Amino acid sequence: MWDQGLEQEWADLMRMALAGDSAAYRRFLLCITPHLRAMARSRCRTLGAPDSETEDIVQEVLLAIHLKRGSWDSSRPIGPWIGAIVRNKIIDALRRRGRRTNVPIEDVMDTLAAEEQAGGLAQLDIDSHLATLKRRQQDIVRSISIDGDSIRETADRFKMTEGAVRVALHRALKSLAQLCRIQST
Repeated sequence: MWDQGLEQEWADLMRMALAGDSAAYRRFLLCITPHLRAMARSRCRTLGAPDSETEDIVQEVLLAIHLKRGSWDSSRPIGPWIGAIVRNKIIDALRRRGRRTNVPIEDVMDTLAAEEQAGGLAQLDIDSHLATLKRRQQDIVRSISIDGDSIRETADRFKMTEGAVRVALHRALKSLAQLCRIQST
């Protein structure tokens, strides 16, 4: 179960980050990383996935948090939002291995254990990751995931169909996830 004091600290840091405080955002990411790692490791073991997948999942979760941070409703607890992202990334990892599973979020939330480890987050630099994408993909990711624009707004701005924006976003996020997996090895 989430420690309410810790969850409140994370929520406060994320609120400051969303208001433009980059130092608070860095502290937020550094604070949650050991917890993400512990949760991912525990769930991988429970579901029979190798421990070697833990770091890939953690990197994907950090990237997803970064790209989707504008979707968090700051009036609600941050723990369930983070837990849902972790749950989805674990399921994605298992599906890539050809194994289907349905993991209730309650199970994921109950396995969170604070584990002290030095985070490997210092090298996480989203701008440099985005720079590896094609220019149009960079613009679409920034528009939707960073600026919080809708698919429709982004399509209108770039004079594209909504379907084309979705495809470009999907491909960009897939490339970023692959880059994170490569860098974590």
